[in-house]
Amino acid sequence: MRIYCGSDHAGFELKNHLMELLKSERGLEVSDKGTYSKDSCDYPDFAQAVGEAVAKEPDSLGLLVCGSGIGISISANKINGIRAALVSDPYAASLSRLHNNANVICLGARLTGPDMAWECVKAFLDTAFAGGRHEKRVAKIAELEKL
Repeated sequence: MRIYCGSDHAGFELKNHLMELLKSERGLEVSDKGTYSKDSCDYPDFAQAVGEAVAKEPDSLGLLVCGSGIGISISANKINGIRAALVSDPYAASLSRLHNNANVICLGARLTGPDMAWECVKAFLDTAFAGGRHEKRVAKIAELEKL
């Protein structure tokens, strides 16, 4: 499985930390969509890069980080086929996959420390979509993209 990662300047260090763990502890293929420095930049650019990559490769997932996680999650959710979930604890990360079939996890580097962020990412990766009654709801989310 490939994980596409992106962040703005505020999320740069946490993104890089999580990317290393994804490779070293999970052996996953990781693709960095930027940013590549702490220089000020705009989070929608990286939400778009990760969102478009995930939308084109349905078996992939995304990881996005900005200061609060809010702006980058709002931006990612504008892309058809993306269900980006802003999470701050492992339970929410798990539910985002289990019930909502989220394909992008979003974190706030200024609000979630590196250890908790890694716990969230692990929960996100380790949880599969439950399907069943939730499929109808996820299909309704996709219908909203047509508005």
